[in-house]
Amino acid sequence: MIKNLVRTFGALSLALVPLLSSPAAQAAPAPEVTTLADAVGLVKVTEEDRTGYTRSKFKHWNSGDDAGDGCNTRAEVLIAEAVVAPTVEAGCKLTGGTWTSYYDGQEVTSAGSLDIDHMVPLAEAWDSGASAWTAARREAYANDQGSTVSLVAVTARTNRSKSDQDPADWMPPSPEAQCRYVGEWVATKLRWGLTADDRELQALKVYAEGPCEDTIVRYASVV
Repeated sequence: MIKNLVRTFGALSLALVPLLSSPAAQAAPAPEVTTLADAVGLVKVTEEDRTGYTRSKFKHWNSGDDAGDGCNTRAEVLIAEAVVAPTVEAGCKLTGGTWTSYYDGQEVTSAGSLDIDHMVPLAEAWDSGASAWTAARREAYANDQGSTVSLVAVTARTNRSKSDQDPADWMPPSPEAQCRYVGEWVATKLRWGLTADDRELQALKVYAEGPCEDTIVRYASVV
């Protein structure tokens, strides 16, 4: 799987390559490639506003990239990110399979023990510009498989610990995952034209100018 190839890069060498099979990726320009520090500098800064947010305003999970496979977006991400492929039974029931949750480095052998995390949580996306989007664009965001990093299979424990927090308040518990995480966060914000608040931006700069200065970010904007 393309995602698995990307996931093999180390924490300080981040590859964010859009899936060519995704309609959003096909419509996007060639990926931008930059350092993490320069990428952080491209994120616009505004105050955040959660007024009017409800999770239901981001329709998910939909029928996924392949509407004919009987699997929704969640299942398609699980299949794509499996280290050992699960068996796909009737009704897209997944049995077997192995995954690595990169937030905490845990190996998982049950799909039911995993959550599909939105790299930039839905509430954070709303705060950062998605409140002005159409319902269709919010649905596209919530089901984005056009980038290998927008959605990630991780342990339910770490996903729920993260909740809707940005990097000023939460980072993956595994130190080896943190540079990768910051790069993927910034790439997702740039891909969707989302903003950051002051605290978030300062936290990103600390990583970009310190331990993660060698991280490379690739992203393709969604038009």
